Amino acid sequence: MTDPNRRNPISHLTDRRTKASISRVVRKVEFPLKAAETPEGETPLPSNTGGNYETDWARRYASRLTRRVALSTIGKGVITYYANPTIRGLDRLHDLDGPAIFAANHQSHADTLLMLTSMPPPWKHKAFVGAAADYFFGNRTTAAISALFIGAIPIERTSINRNTIEKAVDLLRSGWSMVIYPEGGRSPDGWGQEFRPGAAFLAKQAGVPVVPVHIRGTFDILRKGHNWPKRSNATVNFGRPLEFAEEDNNRRFTRKLQAAVESLADETATGNWFAARQRSHSEDSPGIEGPDGAPWRRRWALSDKEGNRNDGQRRWPYV
Repeated sequence: MTDPNRRNPISHLTDRRTKASISRVVRKVEFPLKAAETPEGETPLPSNTGGNYETDWARRYASRLTRRVALSTIGKGVITYYANPTIRGLDRLHDLDGPAIFAANHQSHADTLLMLTSMPPPWKHKAFVGAAADYFFGNRTTAAISALFIGAIPIERTSINRNTIEKAVDLLRSGWSMVIYPEGGRSPDGWGQEFRPGAAFLAKQAGVPVVPVHIRGTFDILRKGHNWPKRSNATVNFGRPLEFAEEDNNRRFTRKLQAAVESLADETATGNWFAARQRSHSEDSPGIEGPDGAPWRRRWALSDKEGNRNDGQRRWPYV
């Protein structure tokens, strides 16, 4: 006699197959929204964010065309409205042939858009930006936007990531120019910060020159901690390209680069190229790091905009 509580093995097998099919369908639907599960005992795959974000697609034709159109229309319009930029020193790039690293002081998020719309062709049309991996590539949405619209690649600020370094060097060697901020982050109070040796290291490895650039006025447009810009005037001053000489090391070249940016800041503040060059030659240019002292003293010095006077006197450069 057949036990009525006993399940039909064929029916039981069919139920298992049905459940497995449903499970596979659910996993396929979830996959774009959720990372695939790692089999037990296997090492998880690295996350596609931060320094691991792959940006090769941003160098393809469709992405380059999208970026170029966006920068020449929306980007240019935004910068013209908010910054009304004055661009100086383009004649110093006359002998520059091939890719280069454009290294600038960093006051604001507005700096990158200002740089990408102020750089002369052909460098502006084949440029990428070294962006903080923890900030611009923290999730897939911001990573995709950064890679597409400013051509950014992730750069680790607190650790060494061989992949990101190799990516930057490979792009420089293949004809791309790089925008980088040697300070490693935006200014917290409007004054500059000591340069880090990243630009020097990349210049040596890739065998390309470094163009010092001083940006002035963007701290007033969008300072750190603010989420909405306000209108002001900005100046971008390009310096003569610097070559990594045989006697240089990373530290020495970094000091040379910072001194060049400080000379450009002095030139912009006083409006006197010859006097600024004399102070640079005697190593007497005012530093972009500002005066030593209490925060109120530094803020007071920063608010003194009499440096706009065209008298050639040595003074702290307003950034």
